Amino acid sequence: MSTSFIDVGTNRLSHRIHLWPIDKLVPYERNPRTHSAVQIKQIADSILQFGFVAPILVDDQAGIIAGHGRLEAAKSLAMEKVPVVKLTGLSEKLKRAYLIADNRLAENAGWDEDLLSEELKALESEDFQVGVLGFSENELEALLEFEASTDNERADQIAFAALQNADHQSAG
Repeated sequence: MSTSFIDVGTNRLSHRIHLWPIDKLVPYERNPRTHSAVQIKQIADSILQFGFVAPILVDDQAGIIAGHGRLEAAKSLAMEKVPVVKLTGLSEKLKRAYLIADNRLAENAGWDEDLLSEELKALESEDFQVGVLGFSENELEALLEFEASTDNERADQIAFAALQNADHQSAG
């Protein structure tokens, strides 16, 4: 198995986060990932709530490798500078491949609905506004009413709410 993507012995890892002006960044024009207006708002709300905790990844020419949605959210917030991590030593092929992998790999994760429901309930009981977490109102309602993993009907309701949210975002 090749370690060409993760080779800590090379200069592919950046050890510093920089603040760069937004207008310095160059979005990748062939980025296949799309971001609806709803999702850009969700990312912006997340930045406001938690801070800009996930820097934009750029190459030597300030080309965005990962973080196109974060850049659009920053623009919507009228931010002048954003945190970036400059990755060096990646070939054009590896940059394009990482752009796809970065987006796709996150989609492959799942949720433990029992634990998710418990965490959401705990946050809500502590007066945290769970609406900023990226779930639709329908998903939150289903998750906050979720009782046990043995309740297949409730799990189906959560899955249905997620599908409704996906349809809503793709229309946005």
